[in-house]
Parts: sequence; C-alpha cells; structure tokens
Amino acid sequence: MLAKTDKIDARLIAWFASVARPAPNGQLTPLEQQLADLVERRRQLLVEVVAEKNRLSTASEHVRGDIEEHVEWIETHLERLEEQIRVCIAQDPDWQTRAEIIDSVPGVGEVTASTLVAELPELGSLNRQQIAALVGVAPFNQDSGPKRGKRKIAGGRAGVRKVLFMATLSASRHNPVIRTFYERLLNSGKLKMVALTACMRKLLVIINSMVRKGEKWRLVTG
Repeated sequence: MLAKTDKIDARLIAWFASVARPAPNGQLTPLEQQLADLVERRRQLLVEVVAEKNRLSTASEHVRGDIEEHVEWIETHLERLEEQIRVCIAQDPDWQTRAEIIDSVPGVGEVTASTLVAELPELGSLNRQQIAALVGVAPFNQDSGPKRGKRKIAGGRAGVRKVLFMATLSASRHNPVIRTFYERLLNSGKLKMVALTACMRKLLVIINSMVRKGEKWRLVTG
C-alpha cells in the first residue's frame, strides 16, 4: 500500500498492535516524573553553561561581564538541582542503592549515576547485548548483498549515551579496567573514537552486571 493518510496510518498501527502485542508502557509515578524532569533540566543547563563558557573565549569586554554573570547564575542553579535530585533519589531505597552502586565505579560520578537511575531503569534486568542495544552502543551490520559496510552504533537513548560517553572519557584515565582495555584497543590500531565506543559498551555492561548482582565496585574487583 503506497497511499498514506491518517486513517491508513491508524489502521496499520492497530494491525501491528494486534499482531505484535507489544508490552504496554506504564505511566510514571509522580516521583519518577519529578526525577525525570529534574535530570532533564540539569541536562539543559549543562549544555547552556558549556556554551556560555565557550563564548567567553571570544567575547569582548562589553559583554564579558554579562556572560560571567550568567555562568554564575547557571552554576548556582545547577547546584540547587543536584541537591533536589539527591533528595528525590533518597526517597526510593532502590534508586538510592542503584545510585550508590553506579557511583562506586571509578570514572563515574553523580551526574551519570542519577541519569542512569532516572533514564535507564532496565539496568540489571537485561543481558549485555540487550542493554547495549537499548542505550545505542551496540554496533550493527550495514551489509547489502556482497557489500560489507562498517558496523555502526545506532538509535538508543541519546541522553544516557551522552553522559556515558563523558564517564568513559574519565574512566579511560582513572578506571584500571577501562584504561587497560582502551590502551589495548589503541595499540591494536583502533581509532580513538572506535576504542572509546567499545569502552562505553564495556563500562555499561560492567555497571549492568553490578546492579544485577547488587555489588559495588570494590566488591566486584575483590
């Protein structure tokens, strides 16, 4: 069927639902919605403060003071948001436990931990392949007939992937497991971005396993 109208679309969606029977998505509780809103607002302000700080490098003396004042305002509100997020997570014992487990990983901080708690509740309930695909750090084939394309990551949860990338940059320097893995990939000739993507996947798989077992990093490493 080549035609496309609202009625045709509705009929197709209804047909798909009757055949595939996807699991329904439950509504967020008020506390879950609050945490999601706070984490999203923090993400917005982090983007803004980076942009303003970048502007300072080329700003004239006429506007420098205004930019610095705005940066100070954003950083003050970020501190307030961080405290609100901590209080919100502390209200749910499972969230608090998850956040402490994730935060125990060298290279991973509060921002990554609270983002994973808020936006990746599936942590610990999926296997390594599933969690990597869900976040969007699993490479997929790009083949067609005899052509063999490069494997690329695709889809997934962009917000989670962004904080995971920043955590991986830190972990590649401060986490002994990720640092060793990263250096081995580079020494084997992998490009830096390819190596970092592989490290993102490894870091996520490690965190997923820790959450499933309820173990902090020091327990995992013995």
